[in-house]
Amino acid sequence: MLATLAAAALLAGGGTWALYGSAWLRVEKVTASGTEVLTPEQVLSAAAVPVGAPLVSVDTDEIASRVRGRLSRIDSVDVVRSWPHGIGLKVTERKPVLLIKKGADFTEVDARGVRFDTVAKAPVGVPLLEMAADRSPSARRFDEERLLREAVGIAGSLPDAVAKETVQVKVRSFDSVVLELTKGRTVVWGSGELGEAKGRALTALLKAAPKADHFDVSVPTAPAVSGS
Repeated sequence: MLATLAAAALLAGGGTWALYGSAWLRVEKVTASGTEVLTPEQVLSAAAVPVGAPLVSVDTDEIASRVRGRLSRIDSVDVVRSWPHGIGLKVTERKPVLLIKKGADFTEVDARGVRFDTVAKAPVGVPLLEMAADRSPSARRFDEERLLREAVGIAGSLPDAVAKETVQVKVRSFDSVVLELTKGRTVVWGSGELGEAKGRALTALLKAAPKADHFDVSVPTAPAVSGS
């Protein structure tokens, strides 16, 4: 029994030494993947993984928090140990669903209403937000942030075919949102309620009346179209 206990102690001590004290299981390589707008180098710089440290002692949660804190475009990051010498960073970037004009630049807003970056050039396929609700009676009840979330919800729920055609989301009040499409077409969307039904109705109208220039899906069970 004593011999067994001694052997177990030696193994435990050897294992601890291998993990923390030896040069075998230390961080030698750090990789980043999943980037689209950012570069892997930017992620690696933000992560600041301690190369040379024992792999077992690396705080993966702290690294993930550091990346998110330093790079506002990052929505989530998964940090994994790749034994015996690697750390892998898998990131997911925020995707803009709306743009807010800010001087000559554009502020990107994601599907949760987070303003996460300002860019000099508008990304292709992302509609511009126009707030025109300052004179609306509902302005007292719904502040700009609430209206922004409403617009974001509408933009994020648009069918892909409609989203590609949308160039502007104009908020006149909480229940009066208008979409500006390509070719000068307009869509009265109404409020953000029943978004899926409105999307289906608009998709059908666009196919049925391809030359029309005005659509109304504010009541999706009774959509309307006009112009030619």
